[in-house]
Amino acid sequence: MENFSSAVALAFVVLFPLVNPVGAIPVYCSLTSDSTNDYRKKTALKTSLNVLAVLIGFYFVGEFILDFFGISLGVLKIAGGLVVAHTAWGLLVNKSKLSEDEHTEVQTKEDISFTPMALPLLSGPGSIGAAIGLSVKGYQMEYTLGICAGIVLTALTVYTALLLSYPLMKLLGKTGIGVLNKIMGFFILSIAVQLIVNGITMIYKP
Repeated sequence: MENFSSAVALAFVVLFPLVNPVGAIPVYCSLTSDSTNDYRKKTALKTSLNVLAVLIGFYFVGEFILDFFGISLGVLKIAGGLVVAHTAWGLLVNKSKLSEDEHTEVQTKEDISFTPMALPLLSGPGSIGAAIGLSVKGYQMEYTLGICAGIVLTALTVYTALLLSYPLMKLLGKTGIGVLNKIMGFFILSIAVQLIVNGITMIYKP
């Protein structure tokens, strides 16, 4: 039971800041501003399910991907750290998660739950890399169930954040969301640095 609980905590602590549901709220509100409340609820649910499917899918094929391309865990940590650092820097400098062209394109989409919401906003390269990294410990029953439960918990936070996106925007405003993003960006940057340090240590470990 301890291994299961530890795996749940590990998956959630690693994935939650990278998925960053709060950071997706302004984009979600912008893309659904002319939509009905029912559409927003359905989109929030579908988005969270897509995030769940993407992260669990990459978790289960992660070890195969590493073996197939001959990538060591140390290299994965360094590469993942660089990607995560790029994400963190975007949050710290308030860089938009979507370019103007991407934003214009998705305005005409009927279903935004997979793209751009699930990919690349929420389950982007950083969280996908983290999900792959979680697979290197193997697929022992308790550990695997715990990781899956942690991913489910992360997806639930996505659903909750998107469901409450409009009340949160009214409560916090763009300034409040921006402050939370900067705080989250700092912690994500710290994770990125730690990943890079761990990766270098693993590669050059005597």
